[in-house]
Amino acid sequence: MAETESSPAAAAKPPAPLKKGALVRVNRAAYAGSVEAGASDPCPPAYIFEGPGELLVVKGDYGQVRWRRPVPDVWLRIDQLEPFA
Repeated sequence: MAETESSPAAAAKPPAPLKKGALVRVNRAAYAGSVEAGASDPCPPAYIFEGPGELLVVKGDYGQVRWRRPVPDVWLRIDQLEPFA
């Protein structure tokens, strides 16, 4: 008989891709040390990690996020964003 892979990693579903209109927040671990973090203020504002921000546009590996505050929209890599729950 052939053995099948039944590891938990193989059974886990990949996260759903983020789409326009999704509510997101920034993943602190993914953001730390990134090019975007290096080009920004050394102390990022807490609201980006707390969320929610609305994903306005997705182009390639980047997404434009609008926060519910009077601040400019920002472009961040999609892998730095996670769904707001």
